[in-house]
Amino acid sequence: MKLIAIQPLRDFYLTYRDAEQPIKSWVKEVKKANWNTSADVKATFKAASILKSRRVVFNIKGNDYRIVCAIAYQFGAVYVKFVGTHQEYNEINSNKVGE
Repeated sequence: MKLIAIQPLRDFYLTYRDAEQPIKSWVKEVKKANWNTSADVKATFKAASILKSRRVVFNIKGNDYRIVCAIAYQFGAVYVKFVGTHQEYNEINSNKVGE
């Protein structure tokens, strides 16, 4: 998959240093994936939450952090819409963040 908007991930783990390795591992898995459906995402990341409008929430570092993405399956692209702490995630609308 092509990962779009990777800079917010880098900015995040420069602030939350304990998130660096888990985010880098997530990036590696996403880049080598070939997802055609949300079921493919769940096969790779069992704890991922599938939302409407092709949105997916990924738990990072034991659910300390969250990444919200929009996935364009037909183009093989994953768009990072949000990265934050679990508490910050609770304050957003994950179906609309990053529109």
